[in-house]
Amino acid sequence: MSRRQRTLRTAVEMVGKGLHSGETVKARILPAPPGHGIVFVRTDLPDAPEIPAHIRYYSEKERRSRLAKDGAEIETVEHFLATCCGLSVDNLRVEVNGIEFPGADGSAGPIAELIQQTGLVDQSVDAVVFKLDEPVYVRDGDATLVALPTNHGALTLQYVASFQDPGLESGTVQLDVTEENFVKEIAQARTFCLASEVEMLKEAGFGKGATRENTLVLGDPDSVQRMPDEAVRHKLLDLLGDLTFLGVDLQAHVIATRSGHKTNALLVEKLLDRLQEAEGAGLRRESGMDIREIVKMLPHRYPFLMIDRVIEVEGFQRAVGIKNVTINEPYFQGHFPEVPLMPGVLQLEAMAQLAGMLLLRKLEYSGKLAVLWSLDKVKLRGSVTPGDQLRLEVETARIKGETVQVKAKGSVAGQIVCEAVLMFTMIES
Repeated sequence: MSRRQRTLRTAVEMVGKGLHSGETVKARILPAPPGHGIVFVRTDLPDAPEIPAHIRYYSEKERRSRLAKDGAEIETVEHFLATCCGLSVDNLRVEVNGIEFPGADGSAGPIAELIQQTGLVDQSVDAVVFKLDEPVYVRDGDATLVALPTNHGALTLQYVASFQDPGLESGTVQLDVTEENFVKEIAQARTFCLASEVEMLKEAGFGKGATRENTLVLGDPDSVQRMPDEAVRHKLLDLLGDLTFLGVDLQAHVIATRSGHKTNALLVEKLLDRLQEAEGAGLRRESGMDIREIVKMLPHRYPFLMIDRVIEVEGFQRAVGIKNVTINEPYFQGHFPEVPLMPGVLQLEAMAQLAGMLLLRKLEYSGKLAVLWSLDKVKLRGSVTPGDQLRLEVETARIKGETVQVKAKGSVAGQIVCEAVLMFTMIES
């Protein structure tokens, strides 16, 4: 069932210590426009680098989920992202003045309460729902994750715990992810560790911000659970937060056995592969554009319009487009007609057109032209022939006044065939 994208009604702030770093950090959570996604901003670093909450930027870190982009990092984001998913919040700008998101009380409860009190507003664009159409499976040692198709109309999560320490009971919890179930069943579940791990974790530098109030210690008689199967429910919370890295609503039944952040990320990567295959077959996100919308923004026309469809746009930060390559392309008549190949320079032109369209979405650049100024790190890695679908991806890397740097790549059937760093100058049209 479709729904509208949502964001916060007004900006809010929260302050707290990082569960692992122990450092006090402030997070300012602001509304963002449709299609923006959830983007973290490290305000304590030069130029306030932005890090989108997407699997592309996932960086493995023990016992937490970390995002990294161009040297900037943000850690322990899973509880906040689980809240965004559980409350159906799609677009936020999250300004953080430290490397780790505030740990609150070790759960997502205080975050959910803050967001609910602030209020949410529906936006003008529908959220994208990816209905899984075939099973997806990952395994890493004893940890397994399987995502199954479902007609249930929602995301269903099931976690099967298997604790190895003597005297600890394992358990299974399953729930449909609705706002009510999220708040009542998993949001209050705190992070946990085993009593047998405490000293080892301290020596390794983990949990500098951990206390008996924000961390459940399994096997410690002085550590009291808030709810039945609190540790298993927290595993569901972590899983939900990591699934948010897919960037769309997922309709599937996900069953996890002894999985953690690493395995969760492996599943999301496989789900993203399947989502991209579906997009290539015709699924278009509501934030995308068809050919009629494309020609309204670009001055190019046949035979030099090199984009057929835009399937994804994230503000003016990132876009994904499609070029369907057919034998009817006029350049095939003279460019190796016996063995038709799409010229590499036209692959670069296609990436440049998509990048220009992305930049023109920025308010201060409206009414201008994006003029390609220079090319750097150009690599042509494979052939593009009639019948191929060239998938183009561009991402804004740096903006300085009227000069913009964009990273771009093109792929066919999952294999990169071209990439470059493009520099544009925005001029009056």
